[in-house]
Amino acid sequence: MEKKILVLIIVIIAIIIIGCLIYQNNIKSEMGNEMKMQNIITNSNNSPKEFNFETKTVTLNSGYEMPLNGIGTYSLTGDICYDSIISALNSGVRLIDTAYMYNNEEEVGRAIRDSGIPREEIFVITKIYPSQFDNPEEAIEMALRKLDIGYIDMMLLHHPGTNDVKAYKAMEKYVQQGKIHSIGLSNWYIEELEEFLPQIEIMPALVQNEIHPYYQELDVVPYIQNKGIVMQGWYPFGGRGYTSELLNDETIVEISNAHNVTSAQVILRWNLQRGIVVIPGSSNPEHIKENTQIYDFELTDEEMKKIEELNRNEKHDWY
Repeated sequence: MEKKILVLIIVIIAIIIIGCLIYQNNIKSEMGNEMKMQNIITNSNNSPKEFNFETKTVTLNSGYEMPLNGIGTYSLTGDICYDSIISALNSGVRLIDTAYMYNNEEEVGRAIRDSGIPREEIFVITKIYPSQFDNPEEAIEMALRKLDIGYIDMMLLHHPGTNDVKAYKAMEKYVQQGKIHSIGLSNWYIEELEEFLPQIEIMPALVQNEIHPYYQELDVVPYIQNKGIVMQGWYPFGGRGYTSELLNDETIVEISNAHNVTSAQVILRWNLQRGIVVIPGSSNPEHIKENTQIYDFELTDEEMKKIEELNRNEKHDWY
């Protein structure tokens, strides 16, 4: 009888010990999973990039610094493009945006080489077009050859198209080779990004979209920024055919008068305070210089709100 009681006690103790060990392992496993999840959250870089208004730069998720303001070269070709880039560089601009479809990469590269400014001080963005996605390596090599500046700071896919994932993966390989420093997308919105991002390895450093007071992308901008991707806006003045209306908008003019600046400067500053890099295009040396003078004043919260109320969701280009 005593033997049976002793065996029963031993069995009960064994069950208790095994139960404690299982519980302890489960706790450790849950803690490990929690730590893994915390690491994923920490490493995912899910926070908008901070603009440094002293250095006038932002650090991309690729680790490279990019200027907050630059010049766009859409519609600038030949000597006009060359002269505009020289003027911009002389005015302190260090960010230049071009593309295969702009047909001016050679002029941009020549101006950079002729400027005498150290290559590493200039940040160049170019883009490959959907018509090039079938053979992206050839497109990338063409851009490198036309620019002839050693490497490309940022290459974007110009907009979604057949084989865009294939083209992006080709850019990823050139990043590994050091021929491209950072990569990103142009004209990608939430729906396109949700489909595209799971298929690639390197998170885009930049998304470049149409953004101006009449088309503010109030949902798209925070979505992209919360992924640690920098937002850049083209057509900041509304685009050709709309610039005059926007620059003469009574709200914009009222705010510009309050700060003793131009309407263009107000719009560019509004973008910066939203965390949006600006690349206004111009061939006028005075306007190019004016577009750089956006760091000596600050819009109030009330003024930012007034400009936000101008939003019409009015897109001025087809993509």
